[in-house]
Amino acid sequence: MKTVGERLIEGLAARGVEVVFGIPGVHTVELYRGLSGSSLRHVTARHEQGCGFMADGYARVSGKVGVAFVITGPGLLNTLTAMAQAKADSVPILVISGVNRRDSLGKGLGLLHELPDQAAMIRPLCPTRSLMAAQDLPEVLDWAFACLATGRPGPVHIEVPTDVMPLPCPALPAPQTPARAALPDLTAAALALNGARDVVILAGGGARGHAAALQALAEKLDAPVVQTVNARGIMHGHDLTVPASPSLEAVRALVRSAGQILAIGTELGPTDYDMYVNGGWPDVSGMIRVDICDTQLARHPAAQRLAGDAGAVMAALLDMVAPKPSQGAMRAAIARKAARAELADLDPQMPARLQIVEAIRSALPQALIVGDSTQPVYAANLYYDHDRAGGYFNAATGFGALGFGTGAAVGAALAAPKAQVVCLIGDGGLQFSSGELRTAVDEGLAITFLVWNNAAFAEIADAMRGAGTEVIGCTPSPLQMEAFAKACDLPFTALPPDPEALTRALAQPQSGPRMIEIRVPR
Repeated sequence: MKTVGERLIEGLAARGVEVVFGIPGVHTVELYRGLSGSSLRHVTARHEQGCGFMADGYARVSGKVGVAFVITGPGLLNTLTAMAQAKADSVPILVISGVNRRDSLGKGLGLLHELPDQAAMIRPLCPTRSLMAAQDLPEVLDWAFACLATGRPGPVHIEVPTDVMPLPCPALPAPQTPARAALPDLTAAALALNGARDVVILAGGGARGHAAALQALAEKLDAPVVQTVNARGIMHGHDLTVPASPSLEAVRALVRSAGQILAIGTELGPTDYDMYVNGGWPDVSGMIRVDICDTQLARHPAAQRLAGDAGAVMAALLDMVAPKPSQGAMRAAIARKAARAELADLDPQMPARLQIVEAIRSALPQALIVGDSTQPVYAANLYYDHDRAGGYFNAATGFGALGFGTGAAVGAALAAPKAQVVCLIGDGGLQFSSGELRTAVDEGLAITFLVWNNAAFAEIADAMRGAGTEVIGCTPSPLQMEAFAKACDLPFTALPPDPEALTRALAQPQSGPRMIEIRVPR
């Protein structure tokens, strides 16, 4: 009879899992037994945090669950940062870890990788279950995938004691199908939208995957669509699109002018809506708010709270609202022009940094741009219209984990093997997670690692100066990029911060991963 470890692999495959990101250890050997001969592809990271970021990037691009295998203790602790980023951005990842044998748990015996209570450490962050008996495996897997597929997505954790993994386990039954969210009563919402003079839509990450429904509803309501970072690209080039941060005054002016706000799949978080912490976000308590999560809906005042899947709600509203006159495109155009002009007022260098990101789009249409916390990404988060829905994402909002880019780019490239993938990362962020470049080499992934090298934590230095604090700790020495690229077996190019030079470099043929360094004068 097969073991729990082998049946677990079968259960993952039966639920559509195709890739597992992991680093094997003595506490997960039995989980790996079933991988041999299975349909699952195993990708070896260089750090467990990278496993989590890879699972995150894979999930964002594929629309499937990203899965990571990690050891107990330090392995799971290393993954926590990535799990918290997935939580903040509503990305479904499943982390399966080992834990020490059942009779040792909580006893402080000094076992290898022992924690006082591993599950208790995870529980405040996300749902977690301990698989304590072989016969519980089907129910635990069904529970995990129900958590991942219903309500607000995010990380889920399963821990398996080392003495449970090798137990004999009968064949698993077919997976249960998670229940779909019910559609709320939309009568009052449709009435309010039909009666409003001007409508503005605030679209967040919950609108991802529903581009057609969002565009159709926006067109019928003649409503400009303001997109947070996690929704960028969803209406590229459309007359009604406003691909700009709600932290900008031009966008706030558009919101103030609206007779009705329709907020779809956005948590209204400060890193999108009040990045500069100036308190200037308008009162939107009269909004109609759509979100999959009841808890999230309760966090902000709203005239109407609609708990449901964004795509289903938008599709249903489309049949209930009346067409409005064509003024929305003009309002959106005014907001776009003013928002872009506002960048130079914030920082004279910001327009040039934005042009770096736009050069990627010009050179590599329909590319996936996976960003880290670095200056061009900050600029693009304020204003940038990507040409692929779901094709621009980063960790510079919300939880804000530095070092996200390299691992997430590996996951994205595996999820979309025919797409061009660009990891846009700073010299500081690269040193958080440089090992994952070797994973890209091992897997033969055509990722461009584009390193913005200003030899500093420049954004933090600026914040210190702005606060009147002496700048300390913000100039860690960068890697010698050419030598590092050579050590990673990557083709290497160095450029000045010139969009035209970058466009030419990106257009060069590529068969595997490569590094392009942009050397920024201090």
